[in-house]
Amino acid sequence: MSRQLRCNNSFTELSARERAQAVLDEGSLRELLDPFQRIESPHLAVQGLVPQSDDGVVVAKGMIDGEPAVLVSVDGRFQGGAIGEVSGAKIAGALELALRDNLAGIPTRAVLLLETGGVRLQEGNYGLLAIAEIHAAIVALKRYQPVVCVIAGMIGCFGGMSIAAGLCSAIIMTRQGRMQLNGPEVIEQEAGIQELDSRNRRLVWSMSGGEQRYAVGLADRLVEDEVEEIRDAVRAIYRLPKTHSSRSSQVDRFLYGLSKLDAQERLTPDALRNLWGDLRQPEREFVLPSFGQDLGIVEGMKNSRGRSFFDRLTKAHERVPTGTHSVLSADSQLGQERVRIIAVVPDAGNRFYRARNGEVGLDEGWRIADCVRRVVDEDKDRDKRAIVAIVDVPGQAYGYSEELLGIHQSCAAAVDAYATARLAGHPVVALIVGQAISGAFLAHGLQANRIIALDDASVNVQVMSKQSAARVTRRRIKELDETA
Repeated sequence: MSRQLRCNNSFTELSARERAQAVLDEGSLRELLDPFQRIESPHLAVQGLVPQSDDGVVVAKGMIDGEPAVLVSVDGRFQGGAIGEVSGAKIAGALELALRDNLAGIPTRAVLLLETGGVRLQEGNYGLLAIAEIHAAIVALKRYQPVVCVIAGMIGCFGGMSIAAGLCSAIIMTRQGRMQLNGPEVIEQEAGIQELDSRNRRLVWSMSGGEQRYAVGLADRLVEDEVEEIRDAVRAIYRLPKTHSSRSSQVDRFLYGLSKLDAQERLTPDALRNLWGDLRQPEREFVLPSFGQDLGIVEGMKNSRGRSFFDRLTKAHERVPTGTHSVLSADSQLGQERVRIIAVVPDAGNRFYRARNGEVGLDEGWRIADCVRRVVDEDKDRDKRAIVAIVDVPGQAYGYSEELLGIHQSCAAAVDAYATARLAGHPVVALIVGQAISGAFLAHGLQANRIIALDDASVNVQVMSKQSAARVTRRRIKELDETA
């Protein structure tokens, strides 16, 4: 380790390259696509923003405990660590290189050092697609080697990259690190200050900081902000017996946790610790309450384009129970193909009120995952039926309860299920009939082999509402329209 790293014991005060150097074995770092190669975003300069020569991501190969490793370190000081087209391609490409090594018989580890606000809003859907590619690479790679994530900096890990963290085999956090899907300012913009006061820093950290995430089973290790502690924690994970089970595949475990909730009450972080304490026991078998077969339309349920297309494509076919009114599923026949069709629809009676208009929320992510994984299990020894995701989702649910209870992990479960089904040989098709927005589209649609969108003015694919994007980027809506 260099003299500079020895003198500076704080991990978060290091540069992105120094963090990579601190985690890898001494003297083993070899940076890929270094700054002298000028791999930078082509989209920033035209918006009056100064690009960075490595686009804010350091990618390196090296050794961890003498074993080959690829390491990605996101620079939170550039654009808040946001992921754009180029930086996302670098991360996905590095993970795909590690996957290629493993397929060739070279066991290569992967570590992500994440300090990121999620999608770089100045690059919109380019960044959204890049993050979907990162998700796919993590799911494919962790079948061979654990993918470890470290969240240590004050910026934390947000947006689609919090879903990436939720897909990882293990998560290491410091107390000052945060992990949540929607930033506090965005929740306040979308849901109002009565839902969450973004200026209440004590509340924000108590709900999504490292200590809380570890206490309720959404992170695996809690460490101090010290180079040696983080370095040792990474190595300790790789010394454990290998397992193919990661948090995003433990659907019964988290559905059990949600079943214990009274959604009418506003839980405190301490109350959730008491309620979910047993979720930290990975060896325990969690038995879910049974749910009935009849989950048709109920009084007060809104129609939607997603529901209309689902009804037409599944007419006269038996519904598959999902455990919630907001996720519809049925087995149907399209031509000669057997298909499982899944849609997320509005539910005026949804127990989580921020998910009543067709948003992907806590129940929706985990129920999609359960539905898709059942298809994979049922077709293990026969022809793989196709899976069709009907997409009409106005976004993920923005709310205090959603972030406290880990909506990022719920979305990660859906992503993992779709990607796992695709890797198992199930053709996955997304049919966009309405809105396909942000984290909801990442969870329900973007892991498909093919995406079909209707040529219709009601079809809308975007990363965030204009109002929230303007607040996060500190621009006027008129400026955003001009840029677009």
